[in-house]
Amino acid sequence: MQNGFNRSGLKGGWRLEILNPVILAVPEEKKGLSGREKVKFLSDHARKALGLSADFSGIRLGKLEKDENGVPLPSGDYFWSLSHKPLYVGGVVSNSPVGLDIEQLREISPGLFKKTASQEEWALGKEPEKALFFRFWTAKEAVIKANGTGIRDLLKCRVTDIIDSRNLMIRFQNKTWQIENMVFNGHTAAVVCSKQIINWTILREENSCI
Repeated sequence: MQNGFNRSGLKGGWRLEILNPVILAVPEEKKGLSGREKVKFLSDHARKALGLSADFSGIRLGKLEKDENGVPLPSGDYFWSLSHKPLYVGGVVSNSPVGLDIEQLREISPGLFKKTASQEEWALGKEPEKALFFRFWTAKEAVIKANGTGIRDLLKCRVTDIIDSRNLMIRFQNKTWQIENMVFNGHTAAVVCSKQIINWTILREENSCI
């Protein structure tokens, strides 16, 4: 095995054994941006995180393009996913379909709980309500991104099992997906994994881990 790869039937003939999602903090001097300037910076910063994920995985990415719906297209043999929020951005690369989502913990209306998961799904969790909500939300968003669909499919993603404090299973489009969550600095992140080891990297600034 080299650079975390192993032979498999996946695209490119290899499976990434270690997935390296990277999360970058938004610099203080950029938090005051607004409008198009803010959107462009966050997008560029997320692509910087993606580049680091590729570097850590020993992967050289080609051109990064999206389809007419804004869904990332594979770059050669590799799939990629981005997420950007006001305080943090993230990126991850894999050679199987992948999705990454980041959300800041905040108060949620009762109606949004009903739109996110069923009572049966909520009953699976033992965590505080807000923590569980964002765990489910980010996990489902990650699966939706891996499938290239939209937020309208949120309720179609069904949490079927909570494995432990970081891993859960979701059933969507006749396939079972494993998702790993990470909680950090008032945020929750989730990444789709295909039985890979997840090596999270969270950087406050250049080469400075949180």
